[in-house]
Amino acid sequence: MGTHLRFVATRVFQGLALVIAVVVLNFVLVHAAPGDPVETIAGASGGMSQELKDELRVQYGLDKPVTTQLAVYLGKVAQGDLGQSYYFNLPVSGLILERLPATLLLVFTAVLGAFVVGTALGVLSARKPNGLLSQLITVGSLVGFAAPVFWIGILLMILFASVLPWFPVSGMRAADAVTDRGSLADILDVLHHLVLPALTLGIIYLAQYSRLARASTLDVLGSDYIRTARAKGLAERVVLYKHALRNAVLPVVTVLGLQFGNVLAGAVLVETVFNWPGLGRLAFDSVLRRDYPTILGVLLLSAVVVVIMNQVTDMVYRLVDPRIRTS
Repeated sequence: MGTHLRFVATRVFQGLALVIAVVVLNFVLVHAAPGDPVETIAGASGGMSQELKDELRVQYGLDKPVTTQLAVYLGKVAQGDLGQSYYFNLPVSGLILERLPATLLLVFTAVLGAFVVGTALGVLSARKPNGLLSQLITVGSLVGFAAPVFWIGILLMILFASVLPWFPVSGMRAADAVTDRGSLADILDVLHHLVLPALTLGIIYLAQYSRLARASTLDVLGSDYIRTARAKGLAERVVLYKHALRNAVLPVVTVLGLQFGNVLAGAVLVETVFNWPGLGRLAFDSVLRRDYPTILGVLLLSAVVVVIMNQVTDMVYRLVDPRIRTS
């Protein structure tokens, strides 16, 4: 029990230190980027006097040295205050909480679908690695892995907007929707809009999981205990799904957790292409508007999610593989 507590405590300490380092690095990089938030606001409002610009800089603390701004920002973050959005003039935490459900819905749908389907395709292709099905899955995986996510999104938009108008290609709900939020009709409408963004984001990761599951399954099928199971006369289905799959899926679980941050990065492009009202779209708009607090808030949330997913991946790995628990 003491070993487990020490392991958890060490992981928590490492995670906190990493998040603090990422916050500092993000702050320095964002403020080092070209552009002036006050000038951006002035341009969007049609112009303003130099006195008003100076007042805004004082109000936002932009007149102070970067080191002082960083110290003030770290103090606010430690208290749970992510600041006030320059553009929306609203608390950044409120903006993030408002957009977070849409991004979580998109990301978890895409990732879970890619994990399940990709692992299944990888295992199927490993059963007969030289068969036609295996070759088709391999080619499809290579194409999906190499294709840029925004290009896939644009192709799907063209296909399902012009050729086969089955799914909407913009937004999270119909523009003329009058149904109550949370009703069955509203849920179906959201799911209808979710298909193309989730498919676009999931295709690339499906290809990765498929390739990884195939290679891992082929490696496991060559193990001694698999040959022993076959020698006992067990059916190939039992050998594959009962004995081989549990060990073959371990690398896929690891990559699933470690790549969660990449999924959030991909969500920025997908949400921009499909005008999905999530954190990715918020981050994209904030970069264009030089809205430093909102950018930093989204980056902080992304860093926390990545760190947590890495820790969860370690925990799941220890649960799935008894050898790690023993060591």
